Amino acid sequence: MLPPAEAFLAEVVIQTSRSSGPGGQNVNKVESRVEVRFHVADSQLLTDAQKALILEKIGPRLTAEGLLLVTAQESRSQLDNRATALRKLREVLATALRRPKPRRATKPSAGAVRKRLEGKKKQSEKKANRRAT
Repeated sequence: MLPPAEAFLAEVVIQTSRSSGPGGQNVNKVESRVEVRFHVADSQLLTDAQKALILEKIGPRLTAEGLLLVTAQESRSQLDNRATALRKLREVLATALRRPKPRRATKPSAGAVRKRLEGKKKQSEKKANRRAT
């Protein structure tokens, strides 16, 4: 179970920059783009097992220093982008911690087998009728 996004505030570094997105006249002077940096290995909120699972699943997304970078620039508001970036961070971590449901091996039903064989027989007859006898 992951803590809420606000709990990560103590462990993330938030950096702002000029956004390439919407902003009107302010686009060249207001830093509305938000970048959140989270060091997975140094986190106090996650258990060792959670850290290992996250590092295994999202390893390619991490920088050389082991930082997970999440950015948001959809809104004109820096506060909205900050909330969006924290939500995205939590979603990435939650997705990495989700374990897939194990697949149970099953056999095709008798009806499905019968239907497949009937289709094959029909196709075979159609092609046989095309041949000159």
